[in-house]
Amino acid sequence: MKAIVLNNWLKDVDELVVDNNAPEPKLGDNQVLVEIKAVALNFFDILQVQGKYQEKPPFPHIPGTEFSGIVIKAGEKCKKSFKQGDKVFGSASGCFAERVSAQINNLHLIPDGMSFEEAAGLSITYPTSYAALVIRAKLQKGEWCLVHAAAGGVGAVAVQVAKALGAKVIATGGSSEKLAIAKKVGADYAVNYKDKDWQKQVLKITGGKGVDVVYDPVGLIVPSIKCIAWNGRLVVIGFVSGNIEKVPTNLVLLKNISIIGLFWGSYAKNDPERNDEVWNDLFNLFGSGKLKPLVYEKVFHGLDNVKVGLKAIANRNTFGKVVVIPNGARSSKL
Repeated sequence: MKAIVLNNWLKDVDELVVDNNAPEPKLGDNQVLVEIKAVALNFFDILQVQGKYQEKPPFPHIPGTEFSGIVIKAGEKCKKSFKQGDKVFGSASGCFAERVSAQINNLHLIPDGMSFEEAAGLSITYPTSYAALVIRAKLQKGEWCLVHAAAGGVGAVAVQVAKALGAKVIATGGSSEKLAIAKKVGADYAVNYKDKDWQKQVLKITGGKGVDVVYDPVGLIVPSIKCIAWNGRLVVIGFVSGNIEKVPTNLVLLKNISIIGLFWGSYAKNDPERNDEVWNDLFNLFGSGKLKPLVYEKVFHGLDNVKVGLKAIANRNTFGKVVVIPNGARSSKL
């Protein structure tokens, strides 16, 4: 099959090359073999191919984590849950390929009416944002929530989840175009974090109180302390800026605030019962129409264009979820 195979860490995503004779994925008893129809790209994919991510699989390996597609075959212990022809989405190592084997607990049926492109980006960004705001930050109806990089993959989802919870949302972004996208997905207010006085703008919006919750996938925890309320909660999601911050803990004490981490990928191992709980809630929100996947306007076609999509993410030229169709064919609504 065609796949992007890594034999060493790369300096740049431009070095990604498609292997036309990559090995087929093996099917275990607890796995499902899927023909990939769409792959979602993430910022951490860039870190992974450069050897800068927490998880470093041995060589050779196929990168890529999020996908949607059609079941080819279910393993012996999965046949009651999935059958040939089922339309599914999920997460699995090795998604920059035409086919992948996914663990049964990382696979779900695509909701009715959702395209492969929309479904490809559900499995990481949606539970990440939901768990961050509901489980970790315990965001309440009527509270103020500041979402950084609100037009990005996880940010746009966080805006939708916060609004579904009844919160008042202030979105940040680095351009007028991205602020407009954040407003389109539901943000009540939008502030450009390149403005020198953006924290003062946030304080003015909240009547001087500050925000109750900060959702940060960028690396803006320290500057956000200037506009957080007493008893506020700051959730660390990622470091798209490349900056690992050093936090002045005296301010944490003085403002009585909490800094909380969220790594959804570790829940399957450390808190597996949360998986079903989070996904049940998410499927209810999809069914109600309160959550709607946001796909970047340019869908890339062919595995050769994975590097083009990742480059666009690295340059912050995208919004929502960036998607690649591995075989170059166009997808359609289910």
